[in-house]
Amino acid sequence: MAAPLVTFDGARLVLACFFGLCAAFGVVYTIVATVLIGPFLARRSPACDRYPSVTVIKPLSGMEAALLSNLRSFCEQDYPGTVQYLFGVHDGRDPALEVVRELQVLYPAAHITTIANSALHGCNRKVSNLINMLPSAEYDVFVFADSDVTVAGDYLSRVVGELEAEGVGLVTCAYVGVPDPGFWPRLSARAVDYQFLPGVVAGLRAGLAQPCFGQTIAMRRQTLDAIGGLGQFAGLLAEDHAIGVAVRATGQKVVVPGFVVGHACPESTATRLMEHELRWSRTIRRIDPIGHASSALSYPVAWAALALMTGGAPIWAVLQLVVALAARALLQLRIDTILKRPVRGLWLLPLWDLLAFGILCLSFSSSRIVWRGVSFRVDGRGTLTVEPGRSSADRAS
Repeated sequence: MAAPLVTFDGARLVLACFFGLCAAFGVVYTIVATVLIGPFLARRSPACDRYPSVTVIKPLSGMEAALLSNLRSFCEQDYPGTVQYLFGVHDGRDPALEVVRELQVLYPAAHITTIANSALHGCNRKVSNLINMLPSAEYDVFVFADSDVTVAGDYLSRVVGELEAEGVGLVTCAYVGVPDPGFWPRLSARAVDYQFLPGVVAGLRAGLAQPCFGQTIAMRRQTLDAIGGLGQFAGLLAEDHAIGVAVRATGQKVVVPGFVVGHACPESTATRLMEHELRWSRTIRRIDPIGHASSALSYPVAWAALALMTGGAPIWAVLQLVVALAARALLQLRIDTILKRPVRGLWLLPLWDLLAFGILCLSFSSSRIVWRGVSFRVDGRGTLTVEPGRSSADRAS
């Protein structure tokens, strides 16, 4: 009997070499992202020639650990123009309103408006909340910002400066993680700081990314009217991305300035972290399935570990894993240095890389997501449908 053309050991070697090539690509990607992150965060925003009146629109839902601190950062802006702070909830008994009342005591001169309206315009409750608030917006420059966002004192000046530039229809902001105390929030922040942010920077530089993030969406009233208002987005999972697509379709630019805002990472258990990250991963999968699949190549540690295990631990695979770990550590060192914060938890990064790679693989297994305690199915167009009888304790934004 003829010997098989490919032996078991030969197949393992071929597979190990394939994993090794993927790891090599991931190392190159990581080094490139490390180089690009500095110039991106060094970009200066255009100076404001004028300071138009602004309405900051913040949808609220429930009590968040850092809610008061996050809202205070918006009330402490070094912005010469007039600012209206518009807060909205679906339920007049929402505990977030207690925080708003405390904010009014701390900042009696701030122009704060509160709306409680239970009307739903689609499965996306956040968009419904925004729609309910818009009639009370007094000014024509809107800055939509999620409740879990914290910003520096020059935030409004820089955002408005970017929006005032010629041809700009929308300004959005990349972000970094601000973890609550505990192990799982720290792990969640790794996803934001050393996976999301480098991916945004590399994607923008390569011309492959056209992002729009709900952490900040600044636009003029006339631009919102030109795209047909918010109602069309009330049933979508990734409403922020869809808003960006709609603005670009009018011929205007969507700008990501060279600074970041802070995004709360409150996921206090492994279950909540998994649900949050699966929702995010499946959102990206719906927006850009090809890009989402190819993003697997940005995980050099996971690929190098697979090559090591599959190939029987050859010396080249061991060295490649060391190089992959070094490249990821260098990325963290670079980002932490630029953001002027202490370098901590380097050992958490490879742990997160392996977990994130598993989450990426799981994202293809189902279209179910959990968002603020409600389970949804997402169809091929990104439309949400509530799953009857299923819920979760997840309260992540």
